[in-house]
Amino acid sequence: MSRTRKIINDPVFGFLNIPDGVLFTILQHPYMQRLNRIRQLGLSFFVYPGAMHSRFLHSLGAMHLMHEAITSLREKGVDITDNEATAAMAAILLHDVGHGPFSHVFEEAGMLPKGMSHEDISLMMMYEIRDWFSSSLIALPKERAEASAIMNLAIRIFKDEYEKHFLHQLISSQLDVDRLDYLCRDSFFCGVTEGSVASARILKMMNVKDGRLVVEAKGIYSVEKFLVARRLMYWQVYLHHTSVAAEQLLIKILTRAKQLIHNGVELFASPALKYFLQGNTNTKDLLKWYAALDDSDLLSAIKVWSNSGDKVLNVLCECFSNRQLFKGKLLSSSLTEEEHEALRNDYVARFGVSKEEAEYFFVEHVSTSNTYSEKGEAIDILYKDGSVRNIAEASEMLNMETLTYKPQKRYLFALNP
Repeated sequence: MSRTRKIINDPVFGFLNIPDGVLFTILQHPYMQRLNRIRQLGLSFFVYPGAMHSRFLHSLGAMHLMHEAITSLREKGVDITDNEATAAMAAILLHDVGHGPFSHVFEEAGMLPKGMSHEDISLMMMYEIRDWFSSSLIALPKERAEASAIMNLAIRIFKDEYEKHFLHQLISSQLDVDRLDYLCRDSFFCGVTEGSVASARILKMMNVKDGRLVVEAKGIYSVEKFLVARRLMYWQVYLHHTSVAAEQLLIKILTRAKQLIHNGVELFASPALKYFLQGNTNTKDLLKWYAALDDSDLLSAIKVWSNSGDKVLNVLCECFSNRQLFKGKLLSSSLTEEEHEALRNDYVARFGVSKEEAEYFFVEHVSTSNTYSEKGEAIDILYKDGSVRNIAEASEMLNMETLTYKPQKRYLFALNP
């Protein structure tokens, strides 16, 4: 495995340097290339047509920011070895490798084994890549051993099992390079300004105190803007009611298809999608079929299912394909039994379906998000005298009540109500 230096042109951060042979080889792995076929923002393109960027591009951006963070910390005297730097960049490069089609929708539709998340699959794939380095013929035995050792270290950092905890914080915390990238990137491709944050300044202001990541006090305003931007982006983009409506419609489609296959109905699906629709999720083949899944599996199936003989699946897929999405209505409280029954009876009369089947045409959903978790890892501010304070205490603009406030919006999503 020869040392390879590559430059990639990124529309958000400019030219990205892939500095090491191990990282470049990871980029070429089929698990990583699969992320080119998975949209970063799932179904947000129904609202923001420009939101077509991939999880691959996000992973590249996060790796770039990790490189910038490590460079800045080293300049301040923080001890980070070359192997630790490469491992940290490998870990952030692979942090989203386990995402399924249309991001979280696949999980929420119950397509994975109970209790399993995309984070679990990311870890499984990281182990597979480590073993691939050990056994493949991509390099001489010595180089393979070095690459495998770096992957082992990357996994330890990813799992927060490495002694330098701040490296894990850079990957997963309330102020990490993952969030810094997706806020900048998602706002850029959506054409909104709410997510624009001073990522370069925040990274330059980072330091390490007692083994933990801190932000120097002169960077506090950039951190405050980051927290506000994150809240605005959640309600403006990630939890936009139309995006959520599209997600709920897709969940209903997958749930119906899974039910039909369980009942013995033959449905068109790619082999990978059919594997999960059949519920064969507890076998040793899970990772093989999951790695073969991407957005196109669902889109091609929905296109064919639009002509399905099943009335429910036919209607739902036609609506999805033609952007006739569920309509959202804000609720002050849950539907009463009488309201639920009236809505169900309306769909029975309109589509000639059973009461059970009518449930596929509407759903109640609660959207919620908070800016900062009091129970999560704190964002710490470092002062010149060496003292450290939580951002909620240090901020003049934000307090703990403001930061941890968790608003909820209850919706009724229904088909042509």
